[in-house]
Amino acid sequence: MPNNELDLDYFKEKLIKLRDELMAFEEIASKDADTVELDQSRIGRLSRMDALQAQAMSIETNRMRSLRIEQADSALERIEAGDFGLCIKCGKDIDHGRLDFNPVSLKCIKCAE
Repeated sequence: MPNNELDLDYFKEKLIKLRDELMAFEEIASKDADTVELDQSRIGRLSRMDALQAQAMSIETNRMRSLRIEQADSALERIEAGDFGLCIKCGKDIDHGRLDFNPVSLKCIKCAE
């Protein structure tokens, strides 16, 4: 489907929903990245190691979530600018199915390979 036939309202709604869901989850999950207490009387060494590993995974998950929020915001800006659905490398239309699957896509399939 050519870019000028994209239902921009559909993609805008989809991107806003994605961003809102990620931001809501970010608020819930932020506590998992808190500093791990090193009070050995409260938890054993292995439990502390597990807590440190969980903390590191949570920090990375939060980083990836923040990146995804930025990508959604950028896609919303492209909708407003009239550039949504155009490959940033070759300038051709990105396939509708690709955008439906991942509305933050910046490249067509050919350029993404």
